[in-house]
Amino acid sequence: MLLAAALLGAVARRFGLPAIVAYLFVGLLAGPFTPGHVIDRHQLELLADVGVILLLFEVGIELDVRALRRDEPVGLLIAAPVQVAIGVAIGAGLALATGLSLPGALTIGLATALSSSVVAVNMSRSRRRTLDDRTGRTLVVWAVLQDAVSLVAVALLAAILDPTGGGVALALLRLGAFAVLASLAHVYLVPRLLAWVRAEGDTFLIVSVSVALVTAAIGAVAFGVPVALAAFVAGLALSADPQAQEARREVIPFRDLFAVLFFVAIGTLVDPSAILDNWTWLGLALGLVVLKSLIAAALAAVAELRVSRLQLGVGLGQIGEFSFVVLGLGVAAGAISSGIFSAVLAAAVISISLSAIAVRVFPKAV
Repeated sequence: MLLAAALLGAVARRFGLPAIVAYLFVGLLAGPFTPGHVIDRHQLELLADVGVILLLFEVGIELDVRALRRDEPVGLLIAAPVQVAIGVAIGAGLALATGLSLPGALTIGLATALSSSVVAVNMSRSRRRTLDDRTGRTLVVWAVLQDAVSLVAVALLAAILDPTGGGVALALLRLGAFAVLASLAHVYLVPRLLAWVRAEGDTFLIVSVSVALVTAAIGAVAFGVPVALAAFVAGLALSADPQAQEARREVIPFRDLFAVLFFVAIGTLVDPSAILDNWTWLGLALGLVVLKSLIAAALAAVAELRVSRLQLGVGLGQIGEFSFVVLGLGVAAGAISSGIFSAVLAAAVISISLSAIAVRVFPKAV
């Protein structure tokens, strides 16, 4: 699977497409809904869990809140959360109008309101990019801020999807307690541990990777926090420490390796026949993504951000990796069907492909 994903990923990049599209396609070919070999999903899920942990741990480290407050315009720090809130409200409202339950509608609303920070980073660093430095930086920060907003949103959604888990108040209490514990550990314990083993190259590498896994496991097992969310909190708690950036550099190669398997695992869930049966959901999801782009561009204008607003909106016009986590929660809870999941996932593939191409087409003028 890794070899196939790597080769097809290289081909996709030659055509100017994100490699994520190829990874999802490999998963589709190896899934139970297409002819040919069917991969052992249990084995793949174990490796995919490692991938999503390392992926969101690294994203959390990159989101240094104090640096954002110091270096980024206040308008950006307000516009990104507002865009997510508007997107969730509109998406959930339209999903409710189709007859979907409130938990399912909120799942659709949150999944389509979030963009991909991984795709945003690739856009800002691509050799074919037409983004200027300011727009590229704003695009990445906006996408990462969306991830930060989803910190609370996913916890609330998980509580709504699981009414036997104690309700929203208990979910927020658990998340808060875990965040405090993770902050204390990553302020007082983890930096000292990293500093202690820094001279030992192999040990430093192993400790850097395992800190993410251990913290995510504690959050999931002891506090009932979704494992991907726990990993993001762990990275966020560590982000302000100077040792964190060196740890992040060690994690990135492993993140890239296992994150491939995460996207492959997502692809195995896609049922092509279900997409045809749920084409209205495919259209609705794509419509919400287009609307998200327009809202982002409008908010950038209101916030008077000195960026190419069309490029910024188009760059955010896709469904991202945190959205996959949200959709997975919805399917597991029975709030959305596997057919709706497949349709929204197809919208994710289409939107990722189109946004990667369109962001190079739109003019750079503000």
